[in-house]
Parts: sequence; C-alpha cells; structure tokens
Amino acid sequence: MGVLSNKIDKEELKPGDHIYSWRHAYIYAHHGIYVGDGKVIHFTRGAGQEIGTGTVLDRIIFSSSPSHPSDSPCPRCGDQSREDGVISSCLECFLSDGNLYLFEYGVNPALFLAKARGGTCTLASSDPPEDVLHRASFLLQNGFGIYNIFKNNCEDFAIYCKTGLLVFTSISVGRSGQAASYLAAVSTIASSPLRFLTTSISGLSVVSFGMYCASRLISDIGVRRDVSKIPVERLVAPTGLDVTQNTTEMTKED
Repeated sequence: MGVLSNKIDKEELKPGDHIYSWRHAYIYAHHGIYVGDGKVIHFTRGAGQEIGTGTVLDRIIFSSSPSHPSDSPCPRCGDQSREDGVISSCLECFLSDGNLYLFEYGVNPALFLAKARGGTCTLASSDPPEDVLHRASFLLQNGFGIYNIFKNNCEDFAIYCKTGLLVFTSISVGRSGQAASYLAAVSTIASSPLRFLTTSISGLSVVSFGMYCASRLISDIGVRRDVSKIPVERLVAPTGLDVTQNTTEMTKED
C-alpha cells in the first residue's frame, strides 16, 4: 500500500482486518470487519427504515446494504437488501462490485496528511485480532445503536471494533475520518475570514489547505482527547438508544 491507494487482493485478507470499498464513483466508502471464511461484519442502514439524516444523503446510505434483486438473492447471504444495523455478508455482497481496500492503523502524521481523503487511515493503534473479532461478533448479536452519517456510521463501527474507542462528547463528530474530512472541507469553504489572510489566489489555496489538514488531524481518533476505551459488553442498550449518548453515561459512571 502507498500514499495513493490502500487497494489489496482478497488473498491478502486476514481475520480482523478493517476493509472498505468505494461507492458511487468514489463519493464515499463503506466499511466493515473481515472475520474470515469470506465473511464481513458491517454496520448499515437498509431500505425502508427511518434512521439517518433525513436528507438526500439517505439515498447514498441505502447503497451500503448488499443489493441483490429479491428474485435472485445471493446464495450465501440471501436477500439483505432491506436489512439494517449490524449484519454479516459475504465479501462479494459487501464489495458490491467495488474494489477491496485495507484501512491502515498506527500511521504517522505525515502519511495521514498525505492521504488527503479521509476514511482511509488513522494514527490510532489497532488492538489484537482476537479483540477485534470479539467486538464485531458481539455487536452482530447486540447491535451498535442508531445509524447516523456523522456520528455513528459504518466507519465508526469498524474503528470501534479495531480500537474499542468511543467518543464521549455529544457535540463533536464521531470517529469517522470520512465525516471529519467532509466537515473540514465545508468549514474551510465557509471560513470567510480567510480572505483577509492573503491577497493572492495561491496564498489563499495554501491557507485553506492548511486549515483543512489541521481540522482533519485534530479530529482523528488517534489524537483526540474526548474518547474513552469502552468494553463491548457495556454497549448493550435498549433499542433506539444512541451509542454516543450511552457512552457519555458510561464515562460518568467511571
């Protein structure tokens, strides 16, 4: 793997790997945990559910679910086109005709910033594969709260399985590098005071890119201070309870 791509071959996969595949011409990526035997556990929003952003972005979220026509379902997975929450799918259904990529952990800040697109790597270290697989299997049986594109999405799920870290504040973005990069870009564009910092187009571009990089870096799970390591068994909660809210209460108890 290099700066430009984290693409790997299926033969390189190991149980406990955090993998992803780009959707809709690289608009966003869908993430999951490879558990072996050609299976992936991932967090998704299926069609027909009232969970999400309530905006046009929900149309994009739908495609995170495996989508075989109901009259010709996958022989291994069955018809999963209307399922939501934490599900198990075969690798082919997870990829949905896309390429396979490996999410990197424990990268240095220079490499993190060189990969200008969020959602491909983190400074945080991964836990041992057995811990990752335990969390993924437990959440497959017990769920991972309500899907939220900015605070609790498929990348948040995979990062939690790999690290055990949850954000305990309710005002910030979740663990997802994708969400952080999108919000960083919007924030940079909307920062009108930038025009007073330089009078040249090239200077404005440098300042804007610097702000974007800084925003991405401070939002990364590996450098944030509003995170806490939470045992997966403590995430069990009544249906409909937001995992972030639950984490806040658990942190107070500790």
